[in-house]
Amino acid sequence: MADKIHPSAKQPAGIATATGNGGNITFPATKSQIYNNTRPVYRPQPHRNRRRSCCCRFCLWLTFILLILIILAAVAGGIFYVMYRPHRPSFTVSSLQISQFNLTSSNHLNSRFNFTVTARNPNKKIEFYFNPVSVSIDSKGSDVGDGSIPAFIMPKKNTTRLKAVVAASGRSVDDNSGLKSDLKNKKSLPLSIRLDTKIKVKIGSLKTKKVPVRVVCNGIRFTAPVGKTVATASTSGVKCKVDLRIKIWKWTV
Repeated sequence: MADKIHPSAKQPAGIATATGNGGNITFPATKSQIYNNTRPVYRPQPHRNRRRSCCCRFCLWLTFILLILIILAAVAGGIFYVMYRPHRPSFTVSSLQISQFNLTSSNHLNSRFNFTVTARNPNKKIEFYFNPVSVSIDSKGSDVGDGSIPAFIMPKKNTTRLKAVVAASGRSVDDNSGLKSDLKNKKSLPLSIRLDTKIKVKIGSLKTKKVPVRVVCNGIRFTAPVGKTVATASTSGVKCKVDLRIKIWKWTV
């Protein structure tokens, strides 16, 4: 008996199908297939922090401005140095005589010093105006005399000799300072002279504000005088250091 052949359902003209492992694929593709294939995959964008961006810009501009100011200050400082060649005034101890230096049995000191300090201004275009100067003399950690020098002016390329009397009367001395034992043994004693004042600088017609200045002279040695004799201290190796004492909040530099 002959097999009967049943025709399959007719497909619309122009459409072909293919069967594979992934299912049926229709050619040509439908609108939904075309849309899904060309549609970009959605990826969430990271959220941008506008506040952080503004903060970064501000920091960059601030850094740039600071660099510009530092460069301008360096250029101005270089021009000023080339034009004026500024130098600090220098000090030397010319002479120091001791007419009295004795310690009583109750550890009270009586002293009298006569000294001369030479101040020099090496600048050709700068003048210095000094306030009254406070003078103190120290030996082995003990204050052995105080005095003062009147206010003075140092013109350009000037040398000024300053004289002062420094004394102490009935000043108590600590037993642990070593001053008492050295006096009894008639040993040579070290001295340190300290000058404290304020200085104003004049450059052309411009005057600066007053700045604290300290001058410390070390390397002086003397032997206490006996009776009414006057002892002369050795000042050959004396070195005086000039320091500007600029105060920033709680610190002095």
